[in-house]
Amino acid sequence: MHFHILSIFPNILDSYFNESILKRAQKNNVIKIHTHALRDWTTDKHKTVDDTPYGGGAGMVMKVEPIFKALKALQLSITNYQLRINTKTSKTKIILLSAKGKTWNQQLAKKYSKLDNIIFVCGRYEGIDERVKKFVDEEISIGDYVLTGGELGAAVIIDSIARLLPGALGNAASSVDESHSQPGVLEYPQYTKPDVFEADSKKLRVPKVLLSGHHAEINKWRAKQSKVKK
Repeated sequence: MHFHILSIFPNILDSYFNESILKRAQKNNVIKIHTHALRDWTTDKHKTVDDTPYGGGAGMVMKVEPIFKALKALQLSITNYQLRINTKTSKTKIILLSAKGKTWNQQLAKKYSKLDNIIFVCGRYEGIDERVKKFVDEEISIGDYVLTGGELGAAVIIDSIARLLPGALGNAASSVDESHSQPGVLEYPQYTKPDVFEADSKKLRVPKVLLSGHHAEINKWRAKQSKVKK
């Protein structure tokens, strides 16, 4: 699966993408993460990507022209890649990261994990020219708060999708019984050694059933301990 990030700071996420599971997923060709500098699609000598808002107001607004040109170029690049590998169809979506968008969740992550390509448009400054929405498939938010840019949202979405792809996790079962695998259900409590931990004159013990070796009883306990999110 290919992720394309369109940003004025194309290297801002390098440290995160080059560690742990995402690093391994890229090494094993489970995913490919491509970053693209939006300024490459500007035409003036200052590589301008923003301007003052019509009607007045604080801040600067990202211009529609370079984003439109970038999206067209990336879509053409994806098409050419399909031709090179003799693939006739490719499922691609363009996501605009926005505080006004649909809230991202695990069910959307599962849906988008079936795609071949996702292009992320990462905004900055006061916002993006509203006309950009004519050229995207979905406007997505990762929560009811405002960030300084869309790059962190893109990283969150990539991480949540990548771990659902075959070969991304060390153990494929890791993504089966975790929180939100079923809508609104949170995972049961987890414990590891030691079975008794002493702190501040208190003994904190692992539930006896988990030490019993009785798998039917353990499964029953875990089902009971799983929480339904309110």
